[in-house]
Amino acid sequence: MEMPQPTEAHLKLARLAGEWSGEDTMFPSDWDPEGSTAQAHHSIRVAIGGFGVVVDMEQRRDGEVVFSGVGVWTVDPQDHDHECVLYWFDSIGMGMETFRGGWEGDVLTVSSKGSTGRFRLTYDLSEADTLRARMDTSPDGDQWSGMFEGTYRREA
Repeated sequence: MEMPQPTEAHLKLARLAGEWSGEDTMFPSDWDPEGSTAQAHHSIRVAIGGFGVVVDMEQRRDGEVVFSGVGVWTVDPQDHDHECVLYWFDSIGMGMETFRGGWEGDVLTVSSKGSTGRFRLTYDLSEADTLRARMDTSPDGDQWSGMFEGTYRREA
């Protein structure tokens, strides 16, 4: 039997791989009432034979880690409307959050609906060696507000 190979959708997710550093701007919210900035680093690698992409990220303020997370990206071959899936775990400790969505050109948008509300994450790779990210939140899926946005430059 011939072993399965990563699909074009898996290869597109692999574009996220690299060492990325930059600044996050946190918008005023329940998590950060005044808003702030933090230095962010994303270490992203292709894993599990090309069928997944693993993200390790940290935010630092004054040299100390204030937030960290681990994510696993993959492709759901059964869900053609939302082929990209992100399984996310972070230091807030709310358990796993599952995001689903897809690409439109160089922009990957995924969303989730969980116990703490709705979230929409956008990754924009339209500029060479630059990853732009934005997270929005919503209590109802109709009105959205910014949680953070960041711009990261590829280091490797």
